Amino acid sequence: MHQKRIPAGAPPWIETVRLHFPRFDRSADELCVTELGAVLWAVQMSTVEFHPWNVRRADVDRPDEWRIDLDPMPECDFDRVRRVAGVVREVLAELGIVGYPKTSGGNGLHVYVRIAPEWEFADVRRAALAFATEVCRRVPDDATVTWWRKDRDPRHVFIDYNQNARDHTIAAAWSVRGVPDGTVSTPITWDEVASVQPRELTMATVPARFAAQGDPHAGIDDTAYRLDTLLEWADGDERG
Repeated sequence: MHQKRIPAGAPPWIETVRLHFPRFDRSADELCVTELGAVLWAVQMSTVEFHPWNVRRADVDRPDEWRIDLDPMPECDFDRVRRVAGVVREVLAELGIVGYPKTSGGNGLHVYVRIAPEWEFADVRRAALAFATEVCRRVPDDATVTWWRKDRDPRHVFIDYNQNARDHTIAAAWSVRGVPDGTVSTPITWDEVASVQPRELTMATVPARFAAQGDPHAGIDDTAYRLDTLLEWADGDERG
């Protein structure tokens, strides 16, 4: 199960942010982790996975993070995910953008990009779709943006651009996943994409890795990129 709302009886020092869900015309006060104590409180409340929004409290309607989710279909092996990730890096570089990859804690990869918080969810999603479409043009035998699962090739990587829509969340960097082997959604370097074995990154192995290597995403906040070119691509795709 998942929990959005802070439960009654939460300690007064826990910080929250109010989020609105227009589709249901409802609001919720959700946990805003600002210190280690908030993590410990959530864990003792039986939280295993943390799934944050891609916004900051200062403006919850304008994301500051664009998420590229490489989601393999049932017959897709991880080598294909690696190939698609390479093309993701190539297209980002052509845009002058640095992305930060991590394992999903499952069978896929995520790439995070810090963006200027100037666009609302709908435009960030449009930009994400335009980017995913360009990646698919370059590797049509490996990747897809086909929305309905039943229509996808089971060997393809689905580039899930909809993870940038309002109220869509994915596992945070360093979050343990709720699976028997305790995999961790682990930040990695681009050079590691070629050799990483996601199932080996677990609660048992990641602490030592972090102690030895630090955080590969440490520089993610150094630059906030713009989406203007991607939105131009989106305009072109929509015109056909």
